[in-house]
Amino acid sequence: MIFSNADSTRQIEISPQEVVAALKSTLPPRLLDVRTPEEWELAHIDGTTLITEVFAKEMLEWTKDTPIVFYCHHGQRSLNAASYFIEQGFTNVRSMTGGIDTWSQEIDSSIPRY
Repeated sequence: MIFSNADSTRQIEISPQEVVAALKSTLPPRLLDVRTPEEWELAHIDGTTLITEVFAKEMLEWTKDTPIVFYCHHGQRSLNAASYFIEQGFTNVRSMTGGIDTWSQEIDSSIPRY
């Protein structure tokens, strides 16, 4: 079966509400921020890790089925990051739809929007 790009995107994306549920599961995902350090300083989700180039290289050594959810400001950079790690053989990688902006609106309004 041939999937369109939109179908592939939907398979990779996860809503903020689904992320909350996943974080409460017995095997919670690593929640990773792919924004810039300056954006991280403006707002970030507690318990997450800001990705650096060095950290990203270390991640390539992780078990390929490690559950990972990437997020950014609106969801495009995290979608690119998820796609990249899928290309590297990772099998349990998602991108949070709408990024931290949607998280701030729907999950935690104490996180500033910018």
